[in-house]
Amino acid sequence: QVQLVESGGGLVHTGDSLRLSCTGSGRTFSNYAMAWFRQAPEKGREFVSSIDWSGGSTNYADSVKGRFTISRDNAKNTVYLLMNDLKGQDTAVYYCAVGGGRNWFGSGDYWGKGTLVTVSS
Repeated sequence: QVQLVESGGGLVHTGDSLRLSCTGSGRTFSNYAMAWFRQAPEKGREFVSSIDWSGGSTNYADSVKGRFTISRDNAKNTVYLLMNDLKGQDTAVYYCAVGGGRNWFGSGDYWGKGTLVTVSS
């Protein structure tokens, strides 16, 4: 059974930093691309960032480019999202997902339950 568990969310202030983690089990995650999505209150789920199986290729939404950094530690089956210079519009539930191949093609095979990030001014 594949499981993804996110952690690291919380309440922070504008301009602060936060690092999210997502640890997987039930699959050899080093063979698969992974991604972060988020869903703000009363909005749809949106793509944040993705990383290929090796960590050598990453992509970001324009809204977070230059502020967020995705990385992975395959030995720990964990993907991270370092979020700097947080803004109110970053408030959302953040979800990680694992893809079906070595590169991210836009959809996740499995999803975590999410971790809430609240940015207060």
